[in-house]
Amino acid sequence: MKSLLKMHSLTLVGLFLVANAGLQIYLAAGTIKTWAEINWTDVAGEGGTCLILIGWLVMLLRARPTGRVTRLLSLGLCCTAFSMWMDTLDEFIRLNPEAIWDNWLETAPMPVGMLLMTLGMYHLHREQQAISQQMSKREQLLRDHRLFDNLTPLSGAQYLRRHLQQALDQARSANQPLSLVAIDLDDFSQINQRYGQDEGDQVLQVMAQLLLFNLRQQDMLCRLAGDRFVAVLPNTGESQAWEMARDMRQSLASIAHRSQRHGERLHLQATVAAVMALDEDQAQLLKRLNLALAQAKPRLARSA
Repeated sequence: MKSLLKMHSLTLVGLFLVANAGLQIYLAAGTIKTWAEINWTDVAGEGGTCLILIGWLVMLLRARPTGRVTRLLSLGLCCTAFSMWMDTLDEFIRLNPEAIWDNWLETAPMPVGMLLMTLGMYHLHREQQAISQQMSKREQLLRDHRLFDNLTPLSGAQYLRRHLQQALDQARSANQPLSLVAIDLDDFSQINQRYGQDEGDQVLQVMAQLLLFNLRQQDMLCRLAGDRFVAVLPNTGESQAWEMARDMRQSLASIAHRSQRHGERLHLQATVAAVMALDEDQAQLLKRLNLALAQAKPRLARSA
């Protein structure tokens, strides 16, 4: 929780600086009201709302990682909190009646903030739908099969071979393409050596969850061995499989995963390969996939 809040500290610092700038503008342009002139009911209502919004902002930043949803919701809360802050200052500081700019500072951030939060809630809804789909897929696997990997919530190599043969038979009978994608982390052994096996296990769990988000409802992801994952893609040609493989590689490169002990970011890079099934059994197909992955690693090393 603390590490997440630390990642979002720039948002809180920015809100503090803007709020302080608003205070300085009001102090420079107006005069402080006497005690009797202050409407304490308005102060309690507007100031209390501002504090509640800041509390929501802190809870949001403590609970969520960085991303579009968090950015939209936090900016929306910042705008609405700033609007209520300026309304509260108006109860303590008297401005010249001819100054109309203060109305813009008090009212303009509010609709902007509401619009940003509405967009954030829309994308949050879509995010939750994707999570629900993945949870539904995982629940179905847990109900129907027992051949699972001990570390990740995925099926293991034994189930992959069994399922792959069935998928090959179905693809042939329906005359539809079937493709496989392999994802293998680069220099995973160095993560274990530098940060420990527990951190390596955490990386694999995060990797499994991230890869699931990049797959469709009909796809299946298995952990073949170690840091190697294989996705079975029904009704998918090789070009589309390569596109999905590149998306998964980019997702891993973009994730801001941080170590549990010191919080430093681990830059995850992966090698990917994709093949489309031909007239072969599951053992031959997996062998060809592993060969394509092995050939991809030297190419990436030369291009780095």
